[in-house]
Amino acid sequence: MPELLTPFWLLGLVGLAAYMLGSVPFGVVVARVMGLGDLRAIGSGNIGATNVMRTGNKLAGALTLALDAGKGAVAALIAWVAIGEDAAQAAALAAFLGHLYPVYLGFKGGKGVATFIGTAFALAWPVALAICAIWAVVFKLSRYSSLSALIASALSPALALAFGHGSMAALFAALTLMIFYKHSGNIRRFLAGTEPKFERKRP
Repeated sequence: MPELLTPFWLLGLVGLAAYMLGSVPFGVVVARVMGLGDLRAIGSGNIGATNVMRTGNKLAGALTLALDAGKGAVAALIAWVAIGEDAAQAAALAAFLGHLYPVYLGFKGGKGVATFIGTAFALAWPVALAICAIWAVVFKLSRYSSLSALIASALSPALALAFGHGSMAALFAALTLMIFYKHSGNIRRFLAGTEPKFERKRP
């Protein structure tokens, strides 16, 4: 944990602003703008980039990934530059929670992987690069997006310590626990042997 130097009232305001930014459901917006329909009625029904990719529209998937990651990164970076590391971590957590429980969609959001990666890049980019590399290797070998996210996020606290960002380890651990919670259905399907591999819809 970083040293708490910012007044709690200011951290609260930072958290609220970051939560509202994190709540923007870019996957839903991109899908509608690009004529792909209601993302919540497609594939898994998730509002994240993986489900957008299932429509077969690579551009829409890439945009959703960039925007979902970007909202976490922007929230953390602005807070860090304007106030400090403690505010940046508060903003990262709040933006992540906004994606998971967006006020604009009745608190029914995504699983947070892209936003997690975006905040990681803002807070500790070497850790983020390692997370992305692990995700890519696991996905290449398994074709399971969910398994890739679970393994990469689970290793993030150790990566933070290994790269000299020990003050970030507790935050990464908290985000990882929430990612596992949001992937509880995937975990149950893995245990039952019914988790589907990632396949894009043919255009």
